[in-house]
Amino acid sequence: MDDLARHGWLVRIDAEVDPRLEVAEIQRRVYQSGGPALYFSRPKGSRFPLVSNLFGTLDRARFIFRDTFEQVRRLVDLKIDPTRAAKSPLKYAAALRGAWNMRPKFVARAAVMRHETTVDQLPQIVCWPDDGGAFVTLPQVYTEHPDQPGWRHSNLGMYRVQLSGGEYARNREVGLHYQIHRGIGVHHAAAIRRGERLRVNVFVGGPPAMAVSAVMPLPEGLSELAFAGALGGRRVPLYAPPGQLPIHAEADFVITGYIDPSRTLPEGPFGDHLGYYARIHDFPVLTVEHVYHREGAIWPFTVVGRPPQEDTTFGQLIHEITGPIIPTVLPGVKAVHAVDAAGVHPLLLAIGSERYVPYATRRQPQELLTQANAILGQGQMSLAKYLLIVANEDQPELDIHDIPAFFRHLLERVDWSTDLHFQTRTTIDTLDYSGTGLNAGSKIVIAAAGPARRALATSLPSNLSLPDGFSDPRLALPGVVLISAPKFVPSENVLALTRFYEAARGLDDCYPLVVLVDDSEFAARTLNNFLWVTFTRSNPAADVQGVGSFVEQKHWGCRGPLVIDARIKPHHAPPLVEDPEVTKRVDAMAARGGPLYGLIE
Repeated sequence: MDDLARHGWLVRIDAEVDPRLEVAEIQRRVYQSGGPALYFSRPKGSRFPLVSNLFGTLDRARFIFRDTFEQVRRLVDLKIDPTRAAKSPLKYAAALRGAWNMRPKFVARAAVMRHETTVDQLPQIVCWPDDGGAFVTLPQVYTEHPDQPGWRHSNLGMYRVQLSGGEYARNREVGLHYQIHRGIGVHHAAAIRRGERLRVNVFVGGPPAMAVSAVMPLPEGLSELAFAGALGGRRVPLYAPPGQLPIHAEADFVITGYIDPSRTLPEGPFGDHLGYYARIHDFPVLTVEHVYHREGAIWPFTVVGRPPQEDTTFGQLIHEITGPIIPTVLPGVKAVHAVDAAGVHPLLLAIGSERYVPYATRRQPQELLTQANAILGQGQMSLAKYLLIVANEDQPELDIHDIPAFFRHLLERVDWSTDLHFQTRTTIDTLDYSGTGLNAGSKIVIAAAGPARRALATSLPSNLSLPDGFSDPRLALPGVVLISAPKFVPSENVLALTRFYEAARGLDDCYPLVVLVDDSEFAARTLNNFLWVTFTRSNPAADVQGVGSFVEQKHWGCRGPLVIDARIKPHHAPPLVEDPEVTKRVDAMAARGGPLYGLIE
């Protein structure tokens, strides 16, 4: 924080601010304006100051790790090709020295254990009006494998922690929410099998490398503590009390306790990174034994919600560090992009290779399907709901982060009669409520290869005719039409769509994709709106339809435009909306003479 302040990237706010909703709205608005990190010296009801927006821009995140970032990148290079060190010893010498920092060091004392407090004395930050209580939003949750104790088989993950509300016993229990395909789940399952408690430490604050490491999708067998040492440029200091889990000695706070393998309690609601409320579900309960903090402890927090938010920077850092390693893990795959604007897991773009039959006169997806299955078999990427994959050979210069160009490339080549591949009754993101239940939904792979088969329209057809109830067509991207449709009513939906297919005219081959939405003006207003609405509000098996659809040998396809029904359904979670009274208070603080003047509009 001192480093950021010296370089003009941190602002101190001495006015009293309310941890309930107020600090979160300030954080969101400062982030949206590309503003500095924020130090709140007087949070209402708490003696611990707050800091947020530390990672608010990619430039600031790179600056924080400016002394080690290239070393970590070069360690990744050596993972890809160890012979590079012999070929360029001077270039990789620092990286090899940095590898020494990947081994934690055990220390005789821990600054974080100097003082003890209680859960209710911690900052009680509530980010959205309908959140079920106060949450820790930048936790580092540490566990070890019960069968193989020790830091080498540990997991450090950013799993949300509910401090208050619900049925938790005050100061004795907190909620611990983790999603599927997370390392802590493996540890928890082992503890249940062994019939014993799973010990847990929750660190808050400390060196920023720990927070970044907690969100890194590292391969099994590589400890997050090791990565934190490399990224932080020094070994992670651990203090090991007798019979307890190691404690990160330089954290600002630590909550120690255990999970009873047979006990859960309702957790939530919580405004989450898809832009909706995660509903109340039973999750593990952490029985709190101690809450420690260091002298002068500062509580870091972030706010999640409809992207982009501060956690977008984490995704960008992850891509910069791990992107080059993807081809070594997934042969033939050139690049993968989890689209932040669509909530990360709902939409995955990929560029692969199509080399199986190089002499074929008609190119079609073959190797791409093998690669798509490999992508969906990789950790958190297995939660993708829509996977769109194209062949590098068709356009080698295609940039996977240029989303309009990627959609144009795919839609020019896709054949809806052959290139749609569904997985039904499978797992999706825990936070995605478009499916059939918690963690339950479907996936679709759309694979396109070969020369362009159509030219995409860049304007709406003059002869477009729509049935009653359907209106206001808009062009989101070339060839992509958004149409406002009647409010979704399950009992009337089949009839409404049938009317649409029979009555719609003028949607020929140059309009290959149609998306039905509640408000086409909103969905077409920005690219991010289109991505968010389309891919967070649809479940492929239920909501991907098509004109001239057919089933042949259990393969579903269509001969006319593909139609995605992205209307809000009754089972969807409600979207996040700010409290208007809080917005007024923040507006007043941002007025001339107020403590936020010049930081937000």
